[in-house]
Amino acid sequence: MKLRYAMVCSSNQNRSMEAHSLLKRHGFEVSSYGTGQHVKLPGPSLREPNVYDFGTPYKQMFDDLRRKDPDLYKRNGILPMLKRNSSVKLAPQRWQNNASDGWFDVVFSFEEKVFDMVLEDLHNREHVLMKSVLVINLEVKDNHEEAAVGAKFTFDLCQELEAAESWEDTIDDIVAAFERQHRRKLLYSISFY
Repeated sequence: MKLRYAMVCSSNQNRSMEAHSLLKRHGFEVSSYGTGQHVKLPGPSLREPNVYDFGTPYKQMFDDLRRKDPDLYKRNGILPMLKRNSSVKLAPQRWQNNASDGWFDVVFSFEEKVFDMVLEDLHNREHVLMKSVLVINLEVKDNHEEAAVGAKFTFDLCQELEAAESWEDTIDDIVAAFERQHRRKLLYSISFY
């Protein structure tokens, strides 16, 4: 694989980690992040989410939620998700704090608000390398089923980008073909490091 990828959602839990896990299994060089202030997971009610700091290990979240209500968090898929996440990496990371991870060729987001935050952050960084980065938004609902579908679509797009001689020359065609085939709109933009 010739390109470096970043997967970004709000809390670095579901959508970005489903895609990260799939791409990693297929040998892609991939990292994942969230853009929120905190990591939020569903709680016993909408007004009572479980809130953690970025950097809190997935295993610690798993143990905490299993202690609180193992039946609820198993039934709603949170415990299996956290188990998967801990097999991919140690803890959720925040996009805005990732400068030390180096540059990426392609960044995928799964929500327009996250797409805007990634672009704003890249715009505010010092552009010393003048290396282009492709930022793509594939809108994916934040549930386990849609995250799996979104990860597969992301994988397909990554394969197309890898096969291209130069994504800069073919991105319009790749996006148009994807939108025709899957009847899903993509947003994309180019920024720089």
